[in-house]
Amino acid sequence: MILYHLNHLRELEAEAIYVIREGASQFERPAMLFSGGKDSIVMTHLARKAFYPARIPFPLLHIDTGHNFPETITFRDEMVERIGATLIVRHVQDSIDSGRAKEEKGPNASRNTLQTITLLDALEELKVDAAMGGARRDEEKARAKERFFSHRDEFGQWDPKNQRPELWMLLNGRKNIGEHFRVFPLSNWTEMDVWMYIALEKIPIPNIYFTHQRQVVDRGGMLLAHSDFITLRDNEKVEEMTVRFRTIGDMTCTGAVLSPASTLDEIIDEVAASKTTERGTRADDKRSDTAMEDRKKAGYF
Repeated sequence: MILYHLNHLRELEAEAIYVIREGASQFERPAMLFSGGKDSIVMTHLARKAFYPARIPFPLLHIDTGHNFPETITFRDEMVERIGATLIVRHVQDSIDSGRAKEEKGPNASRNTLQTITLLDALEELKVDAAMGGARRDEEKARAKERFFSHRDEFGQWDPKNQRPELWMLLNGRKNIGEHFRVFPLSNWTEMDVWMYIALEKIPIPNIYFTHQRQVVDRGGMLLAHSDFITLRDNEKVEEMTVRFRTIGDMTCTGAVLSPASTLDEIIDEVAASKTTERGTRADDKRSDTAMEDRKKAGYF
């Protein structure tokens, strides 16, 4: 008799591949949201495994705020070309120019909330009925409420009290016309799982996840990368520090951490010893205690 033993990473991998395949089979026009961050990179890697040797049978969709790290955009373009995936990009700037979204003003201005408008417009334009995202339940308390298949109404809104049970991994993708789903294959993963899987599979990631010298601005204890998108206050100054990023979002709201970690093993050791979550470095989550949940109810992923 042959006995098979899967470690926890292979179990998570199998679960995520199952969810991705279910999303592809139950919906007519799925798409995979891709930001260039580690979670969406891992999710894309899993999608390649799910359908190998064929190509990924749905497009990658990136909502470009215009405030991205240049390293992320460079990595995105190189990765898409390398794996032969279809990439669709929609720009928040176009939503601003058309009057659909209004640019925030002041030193704390961000386009993080505005991308919801661009995302919903893109889903409607492309007739996407299932948008797969790399969100995980361990990231934030609002995301801990999510199902693998997260129902959204005809306005793209999320109602945490109106979600389907998922007993025995039976995923229910039934919907009415105009409604859609967000699909989260990495729901049960943790930040540590993601890093260990990246090391196990030798998955390429943007270099800003590793230690480097960067000019930063200390804003309320958060180290924001200095850029043209950051408006300095009178008491703020630009300093050069040795940092890396635990999570990648817009330059206006993603904080760096002081770190000498230059290898995946060093990052894993650092994450194991950390007493703060990776979302603790995101300024957009600190606007209120319910910032993430409020954004999700409005259509954020």
